[in-house]
Amino acid sequence: MNPPTSHAEHHMSHRTGWLRAAVLGANDGIVSTASLIVGVAAAAVDKGDILLAGVAALVAGAGSMAAGEYVSVSSQADTERADIETEKRALRDYPKAELRELADIYVERGLERDLAVKVAEQLMAHDALEAHKRDELGITSIAEARPLQAAGASALSFSIGAALPVIAAALSPASSSAFVVSAASLVALAGLGALSATAGGARKRKAVVRIVFWGAIAMAATAGVGKLAGAAV
Repeated sequence: MNPPTSHAEHHMSHRTGWLRAAVLGANDGIVSTASLIVGVAAAAVDKGDILLAGVAALVAGAGSMAAGEYVSVSSQADTERADIETEKRALRDYPKAELRELADIYVERGLERDLAVKVAEQLMAHDALEAHKRDELGITSIAEARPLQAAGASALSFSIGAALPVIAAALSPASSSAFVVSAASLVALAGLGALSATAGGARKRKAVVRIVFWGAIAMAATAGVGKLAGAAV
């Protein structure tokens, strides 16, 4: 049987930028909002206070996630732009040194010196800056920083995640809010772990166990604090 001349490969690395921000936002939205609601409910306050705490956590958290992600990724983008400008000047002022530098990179990756030099010459003749961005600086279109995209994905995913425990609290009696919100949030975290693993091509079980375990720890800790506060009051 003749082997196929071509085959389709489905890589997931092009999703890493928005997937990381979306998973982080949704996870933080579920865990932080659910933990706050569970803590407030454990303090034995009325349902109005529980819902107010949940909505406040949703609004404040979404804004904080968006701002934090934008600032963080913008700093990365600033660093990338500075490195690119430095590389532009080096290519303009020291083209031969930059050629040797690129050839050395290919030698380190396994090419023979003569072949590495030829590859470097051809790539630099085609697009010198792009060759150095990719192979020297490690900046590609896949991994390039996109502040607005990251901020939007974080804010939206946080809001969606935070809405789940708020809805669970709204639909449950105040006396059982802590239990219902905890259970619903853990189920949502398990679904998020499975979804993120599927989108990223990773193992589902490991992702689910990891996200549910740490979510349960956070909610249990906050519930304990709420119980203590309620008892003190």
